[in-house]
Amino acid sequence: MKLAQRVVDGAAHDALVAAGIAPFFARLYASRGVKHPGELEADLARLLPATLLLHADRAARFLADAIAADRRLCIVADYDCDGATACAVGLRGLRMLGARQVDYIVPNRFEYGYGLTPEIVALAQAEQRPDIIITVDNGIASIEGVETANRLGIEVLVTDHHLPAAHLPQAACIVNPNQPGCGFPSKNLAGVGVMFYVLFALRAELRRRGVFEAAVQPRLDRLLDLVALGTVADVVRLDANNRLIVAQGLERIRSGRMQPGVAALFRVAGRESRSAGAFDLGFALGPRINAAGRLADMTLGIECLVTDDPGRAMEIAQQLDAINHERREIEATMQESALRAVESLSAEADPESRSRASLVLFDETWHQGVVGIVASRLKDRFHRPTIAFAVNADGSLRGSGRSIVGLHLRDALDLVFKREPGLIAKFGGHAMAAGLSIARDQLPRFEAAFEKAVRAMLDPALMTRTIETDGSLDEAEATIANVLALEAQVWGQGFAPPLFADTFEVDSQRIVKEKHLKLTVRKGRSVFDAIWFNSVAVLPDRAHLVYRLASNSYNGNTKLQFIVEQAE
Repeated sequence: MKLAQRVVDGAAHDALVAAGIAPFFARLYASRGVKHPGELEADLARLLPATLLLHADRAARFLADAIAADRRLCIVADYDCDGATACAVGLRGLRMLGARQVDYIVPNRFEYGYGLTPEIVALAQAEQRPDIIITVDNGIASIEGVETANRLGIEVLVTDHHLPAAHLPQAACIVNPNQPGCGFPSKNLAGVGVMFYVLFALRAELRRRGVFEAAVQPRLDRLLDLVALGTVADVVRLDANNRLIVAQGLERIRSGRMQPGVAALFRVAGRESRSAGAFDLGFALGPRINAAGRLADMTLGIECLVTDDPGRAMEIAQQLDAINHERREIEATMQESALRAVESLSAEADPESRSRASLVLFDETWHQGVVGIVASRLKDRFHRPTIAFAVNADGSLRGSGRSIVGLHLRDALDLVFKREPGLIAKFGGHAMAAGLSIARDQLPRFEAAFEKAVRAMLDPALMTRTIETDGSLDEAEATIANVLALEAQVWGQGFAPPLFADTFEVDSQRIVKEKHLKLTVRKGRSVFDAIWFNSVAVLPDRAHLVYRLASNSYNGNTKLQFIVEQAE
């Protein structure tokens, strides 16, 4: 591990200060690529227009015609929080805009696989007999599924954000900022964001047709709590457009203007919605929705988000909370066995050494709904691209992978696919996360091929974990007012929360709850409370700490606290 200080763009910093932003915040923003104050504004009018999104206008005409003809619409959702929120946004939005026959289907992921498969099309046909299928957060790789729908006379509208393969499905329309030819400035929209934009385009088309006037048109901003939740939970890059979406959603949540299901999830998670932040969405609400897709049926998560009955929403939220507790127990067991497997590797294959560029792990007992989380934990611990496999229902292996900065995971799998024909049955995903299926007896071959691909694509220097900090924090900047202002901002993937590094005198330290280190540290004349979660390390009298700022409320008093991330 090494520390690196973020580089501040001097011109951007000066421009932000000249616009009235305090130097402390200007430094943080300028080092994260913000060049002018407008990028920090959360006015919905600054949202990138739907007209820039390729085929959004075509999708709008397609859906407007379908609504006018009262055609049956079926949304096919994905199994994670992004897919669930995209489905909920689609259902609520289409109904707001006049669709009378719109339903959804999200089959069990372990029986039907990922995306719009032929089996899912057949199931949708048997259960709903739709005229149109709308995919949300999936579909860009569903060539066979779309072909099956076409043969059955079902038209398909694909809304997705995943990276496409060499060939696109022959759908009636595809809306995806990452498809060839799309010049949409934000390539980082989550699946729920894409569906939200399609609704914006549809509303504009309905206005043009005289269905309603702007003054009385449906308020799509009422869906922004869901869009924000899916965007944060999917860990997409929070560029200016995504930060605006999340900020708007958080504003609605803080003011109590949220779906009953979102309110219920805050309550079962023990979080205060009035002070909601992106952290709550990503680490409290998102996992509870995701747990349904991992261990049970994502229908439960979607129903939580689409019901208007607060009592029903709370009932479902409690079920999701219980499922999430079960997920955490399963994950802990799997992670323990995975760590034992890593420790059993030979010294030559030690993942902490430069001799091994990747990790590929499999266990008979692992639950396929949780392998992605285990891969993520191992990736974080060993700083290597990691793929964890579990046994699929048909006896094959289904893997879920997580990557580190510098290795595009989907591209690495594509390289393996091309180098080793027939090895990977199917794959898909993003730069940082991907999934795949292989035959069980091909695991050793895949492990070797993946290691070779990673070595070819990943700069060895990037195998050393680098923690980027914002440098030293001036004593005058360590105020509760600054902390509260930081907590009100949207931080996340690609717009990392501030992290500082300083040397302190350690005045006191003690272990609390048998697993956390509680500290009092001093710099100059200032004394600060600090805590290092999940660490019982004893620090020297003088220590260099990497830390973030947080507020700590107790008995009605709010104080500044340092959260220690690293110490040396």
